[in-house]
Amino acid sequence: MLLPLLEQHLTPPELATLKRAAGNSLRRNAWHYTSMMEDFARPAGANKQAAKAAELLEYPLPAASDASIADYADPEQVRLLLQELSPRLAKNMGHNNYLTDRLDRKARQAAGLGDLSRRQYNKRFRALRHLEEKLQQLVFTSQQHQLQMVSKHGFAHEIAYEDFSRDLFSAAFIAYYTARCNLRSEFTNQSQERPFNTVADMLFRRCRDGQPPVSALRRWVTGALPPTGSSPAPAWWAIAQVYPAPQVLAQLSDEQKGELLGRWTALLQELADVLRHTWAANTFRRDSMVVKRGDDSSTWNITAGAWNKARDNWINLLYALGMEFVLEDLCPGKVLRLMAADVVAWHQQTGGQLDPNTLVWADLPLPWEVLNGTATCTRETVAAACARAGLNAAKSGWLAPRPHQVVPFRPTPELVHGVSVSNPYLALVLRKNKVFSGKLLPDF
Repeated sequence: MLLPLLEQHLTPPELATLKRAAGNSLRRNAWHYTSMMEDFARPAGANKQAAKAAELLEYPLPAASDASIADYADPEQVRLLLQELSPRLAKNMGHNNYLTDRLDRKARQAAGLGDLSRRQYNKRFRALRHLEEKLQQLVFTSQQHQLQMVSKHGFAHEIAYEDFSRDLFSAAFIAYYTARCNLRSEFTNQSQERPFNTVADMLFRRCRDGQPPVSALRRWVTGALPPTGSSPAPAWWAIAQVYPAPQVLAQLSDEQKGELLGRWTALLQELADVLRHTWAANTFRRDSMVVKRGDDSSTWNITAGAWNKARDNWINLLYALGMEFVLEDLCPGKVLRLMAADVVAWHQQTGGQLDPNTLVWADLPLPWEVLNGTATCTRETVAAACARAGLNAAKSGWLAPRPHQVVPFRPTPELVHGVSVSNPYLALVLRKNKVFSGKLLPDF
């Protein structure tokens, strides 16, 4: 998608870099197909429960062209519908106990529902209860959907189109870097693929360094004209939503940096509450963080990923504003994800040891306790824990912005439960037959 937009503006080495990546795209590979999801899984709407409740209570659902309203995928739309339907049964929202909250015959008559039999009333009561239960589920899954996006690409999904489209190379960098951030994790005993690869670096340097002149030879070969006038300024505010590195934040005003700091701080407070509830509902092995049967690893890992992303960006902004002194009094630690036992066993068989970050995590106060004031964790506390674990506190991201690193470009793999396979059709067959899922395989 980027190649036809940028090829007239790139130098030959830059064009070669982009073409190497484009050569592996769906449009150019032999399959023209991928088995991988190309969007985050979205919450299932409450249209079934909403339609049934509206039918029983004789409430005409409004026709809407907006898919989120028609499918009742937005929790607020479901809540508004419940506010319309509940009074029709003289029911208060949140009062769903069959023993104490249903109306008897006398109460139904007093509420003007005397023409409903007990069976008809109970049927409508159950329909509203099911709709409220679906609302609670929808609130949770919608929150998880948002946190999953944040854990991958920060606030990229909230960038206004006006900001995104202001400058061509800024838009190109944001689009490409966000796509690389959104890759699924691989089943490996090594570190995951870093999103800032040679293509992202080339696009970012064009944002940072401006538009170089097109050579006379290139103008003659391609017919391209050199740019006239001044190029648009890079959209640093938009870039900072997805890549708030120190060199990006240095281009923002103090007001913009302060706004971002406020947003990431508010998100940390929200995440702390989710982490606290998830921790209390499970019995994680804090000293190893190896998942065991019964652990809600999905909720924990999504929230932990969002916390670490928010914490990294919060620290970046503190340094950008010259406010790193805050860490002297308030320095909540990272949150470690749960690891599958087979990955840990594979890592140990190949000579690996327990990740020293796990030792630091187990040694520090729980981050949500630090934020709510029931525990104290300072820069000195974190530095001492890192020293005991043999980690460099600054370079490992515990106390300072992570060091910048560019990795080589690697084509996006087809994955089956995290395992890379050779082509998408094989991936489809393997996934259908539960290969790599940890479940028993069917008889062939």
